[in-house]
Amino acid sequence: MSHPPDPTLTRLFDRIRAGDRAALDELLAAHRDVVHRFVELRMDPRLRKRVGVSDVVQETHLEVALRIHDFLAREPMAFRVWLLKTAHQQLLRLRRFHVEAARRSTEQEVPLSDNASLLLASRLAEQAHGPHQALARSETVHRVRAALADLSGVDLEVILLRTFEGLTNKEAAHVLDLEPDAASKRYTRALLRLRQSLADGA
Repeated sequence: MSHPPDPTLTRLFDRIRAGDRAALDELLAAHRDVVHRFVELRMDPRLRKRVGVSDVVQETHLEVALRIHDFLAREPMAFRVWLLKTAHQQLLRLRRFHVEAARRSTEQEVPLSDNASLLLASRLAEQAHGPHQALARSETVHRVRAALADLSGVDLEVILLRTFEGLTNKEAAHVLDLEPDAASKRYTRALLRLRQSLADGA
């Protein structure tokens, strides 16, 4: 589903194309909270020991500044989707440099902050039990968190993008450089595995 153009964004894009540096600063400032929240949810606890959330946000902004004119020339996707894609790429790059290079294998580790895995587990548990069944939801959180460790990083990211960022399947595919059909299959498969973990513990 396509969305009507945002007139504020359109004006900022026009100013940036005209060489107005202040417009780029305004654009990044308007989306800073979006990027900060995206990064905060995904900061591997081991990476957090080496770089801060604000550092990743700054790296993302620098990359956007370098590539904004190329983006505006093509506009291959919505700006917010491209921005999240850029933040995701920065996280992957920093994680490879600071974490994975120092380890032989991280395949079985959930590349999420503790807060993110709790939020995701709570969201799925609430969907399963409703907002008022606190005890059942608490037990489900533990089961879902355990199940998250069995998902691949890409499958987990598809769920995060769809659940927390509210992206469509096509937008999530853009962020992860997947074909839409592949993203849809990963999302369905991951949800089935998580829901199975709920059923097994029921």
